[in-house]
Amino acid sequence: MSKIGFVGLGIMGGPMAGHLVKAGHDVTVYDVNSTAIDKLTTVGATGGGDIAETVRDKDIVITMLPQDEHVEAVFTEVLAHAAEGTLYIDFSTITPRTAEWTYTEGAKRGLRVLDAPVSGGEPGAVNATLSIMVGGSEDDFATATPIFETVGKTFELVGPNGSGQVVKAANQLVVGGTYALIAEAILLMESLGANAEKGLDVLAGGLAGSRILELKRKTMLERSFQPGFRIDLHHKDMGIILAAARQAEVPIPLGAQTAQLIAAARAMGHGSLDHSALLLVAEALAGKGRA
Repeated sequence: MSKIGFVGLGIMGGPMAGHLVKAGHDVTVYDVNSTAIDKLTTVGATGGGDIAETVRDKDIVITMLPQDEHVEAVFTEVLAHAAEGTLYIDFSTITPRTAEWTYTEGAKRGLRVLDAPVSGGEPGAVNATLSIMVGGSEDDFATATPIFETVGKTFELVGPNGSGQVVKAANQLVVGGTYALIAEAILLMESLGANAEKGLDVLAGGLAGSRILELKRKTMLERSFQPGFRIDLHHKDMGIILAAARQAEVPIPLGAQTAQLIAAARAMGHGSLDHSALLLVAEALAGKGRA
């Protein structure tokens, strides 16, 4: 079992850290929200007084944070306090450039670094069924495999450092576009008198089937948008996608349109809702808004 420092105990990080505790690892946890720390200490984690205490003398340091600036701030502390040879795993969704920066700066201090963003939302974190896309070396990936097996179901080494974030950007591109199209499909069926519930059942069983249709068609029809992954966060991710596309000089016209729909949802005040709330944008564009 490993000595692990885990920073970032939100709706994703909290359950992930809990799985590591239950697996028998010696886990020290830290978050700016003391209640989140207390919740983990009740199941056997050790609460860290600050980031330095959390990451000092650990085999593995893990972060699960909202944005690039949070990763940059915490990783600066990791650079200052983690021991040489520590494996750093960042489960956050950030830009490829920031992931590459953690690798470059970490290597200067003798740290081993993996970027390992995840997909699956809160249910995936709670049920340990996350899909994990990893950038880094084969040796470090092998060392981290027991961690990935504990918190996820699918995990692959997709390339050198930064590649995990590139694949996560592609994931969010597909997810956002799929939600937008399902929203339009629901509105089309409802507006023309078809039974949308039965229609989505048929779609889910055919070539149009997707994980999103499998998990979210019922709540979308009910207009229940309790967040598993908030519009605000997907808006942030679309910014990463557009920046990556610009860097690569790859046109993504459908991605750009999806980014605008997600920005519209946020402008309409739906930022705290699940990203399936793109249905509200489709309704508003059709003059059928309910919110």
